[in-house]
Amino acid sequence: MASFKLSAIFTLFLTISLLHLISAARKFTESDQQLKFQYHKGPLLTGKISINLIWYGKFKPSQRAIITDFITSLSSPKQGTTTSQPSVATWWKSTEKYYQLANNKKSVNLALSLGSQILNENYSLGKSLTTNQILKLASKGQQQNAINVVLTAADVLVDGFCSSRCGTHGSSYGALVNGKRNKFAYIWVGNSETQCAGQCAWPFHQPIYGPQSAPLVAPNNDVGLDGMVINVASLLAGTVTNPFGNGYFQGPKEAPLEAASACTGVYAKGAYPGYAGDLLVDKTSGASYNANGDNGRKYLLPAIVDPKTSVCSTLV
Repeated sequence: MASFKLSAIFTLFLTISLLHLISAARKFTESDQQLKFQYHKGPLLTGKISINLIWYGKFKPSQRAIITDFITSLSSPKQGTTTSQPSVATWWKSTEKYYQLANNKKSVNLALSLGSQILNENYSLGKSLTTNQILKLASKGQQQNAINVVLTAADVLVDGFCSSRCGTHGSSYGALVNGKRNKFAYIWVGNSETQCAGQCAWPFHQPIYGPQSAPLVAPNNDVGLDGMVINVASLLAGTVTNPFGNGYFQGPKEAPLEAASACTGVYAKGAYPGYAGDLLVDKTSGASYNANGDNGRKYLLPAIVDPKTSVCSTLV
């Protein structure tokens, strides 16, 4: 009996010690990550930038409207119009801190607008795309003062889609103009609804792995497109603050954590693995969201790292 008591006491002591070690390791890791989130002295996107959309595959007009309304919501409302708070524009303004730190200025010279849209509904490159083919599609958009966003339909396979990524952003040299090639930025995001919604459209679908929680109701009633908005938003924040691989990021350059991707899974205060946070809920539809947009839209947007504190900042 005495031996059993000693064994139980030792087990309890060992458990408490391990918990203290894990807690200390977690704090060190968080501190270490904060120190590594830094500016690498490269240029950020500036000036008037048009966001051009290249739709690859079949998308309904109502689906395209979800994305276009999000893009137009990034700018402050026009005079005479108002948007309920918290808003998409307020979320986007948090990226201004990166510019202020980089240039030691209060003003920010960046204005985004919805540019042209290209529809490729006949799958001209097939239904299985390589990274080079994504770049080929992206190059069809305007190549100066632009971000070209390739959006692939639910039945299109893309290298690395689901297995290692939900989307990506990068840059490339455009066509020769007046003897000079300029770099342009591009983004690709896939519709994951039928391929890996639990990975790329969480929390609107049961997660593929990790803590299991009930899926939330998508604010635009489209799991695939609402998931695409999350990834487009994250990649846009990464594109303007790290357009050419030498801007703001932490970790290795080949696989950087950027303004929003460093806050994966965090959407509101109180978030933890498997829980998106204390979100707003629409009383009529029961949908969860954290930002209001144009045309009465509601969206779920990722937290963005505050570069001054290296903490994930949320709208709600």
